[in-house]
Amino acid sequence: MNAEEIIKNIKFLGHATVKLKIAEKIIFVDPWKIKDTEEKADIILVTHPHFDHYSEEDIKKIAKDTTVLISCKDVVSQTSLKNKRQIQPFEETKIDDITIQGFPAYNVNKSFHPKSNNWLGFVIRHNDVSIYIAGDSDVIEEAKQLKVNIMILPVGGTYTMTDKEAAELVNLTKPDYAIPIHYGDIVGSIQNAQNFKRFVSPPTKVVI
Repeated sequence: MNAEEIIKNIKFLGHATVKLKIAEKIIFVDPWKIKDTEEKADIILVTHPHFDHYSEEDIKKIAKDTTVLISCKDVVSQTSLKNKRQIQPFEETKIDDITIQGFPAYNVNKSFHPKSNNWLGFVIRHNDVSIYIAGDSDVIEEAKQLKVNIMILPVGGTYTMTDKEAAELVNLTKPDYAIPIHYGDIVGSIQNAQNFKRFVSPPTKVVI
C-alpha cells in the first residue's frame, strides 16, 4: 500500500479518534464516543490517560479476543484488556509487518501534558509508508525532524498546538498528506480544520 491508498482508509471519527486500515488490520487511535455499530479493532493505540482519549467503555465496544492495546504506562496499568503492550517515546513494537513507534507528545508552553509523563504520539510504519499521529502535543523539536508520508495533527488549540502552529509543522516537514483532528468536541471547531487547510502550503494535501 502506498500513501495514496492508505489515506483513503483513514477516517476521523471525532475529537481525537482516528480509524485506520493498514495491511488488512483495523487500528483505532484514542477511541471515544464510539458507535456500537463500529467494526472491531485489531490494534488500539491510546496516547494518554485523559478521559477523552482513554475510555475503557469505548475500548470494550471495539475489542475482540485478539485485540492488542499499545499505550503508555498510565493506560496499560489500568486497562482490562489482556493483550497489552507498554511503550515509551521512541520505543518500537511490531505486529506482523506493521511497526508502531512511540513518539514524544507534550506541551511546551502550557502544563496539561508534561514531557516527564512519557505520554505518547505514534509513528506507524508499513512497507515504505509512515504515519505520524501527534497525540495531545504542541509542536516539539522532535517532530520537526520527522520525515513521514502522512501527519495527523491536533488543531484545536488550548490543550494542544493551534491550527496555525500545526500548519507550520507541516510546511516545515512537507508530508504528502495532513489530516487535522482534535476539534468539534470539548475544544476547537471545523473552522480550525479549515484554517489549517488554508495555512498549509503545497505539495502537502490536506484531507478534512
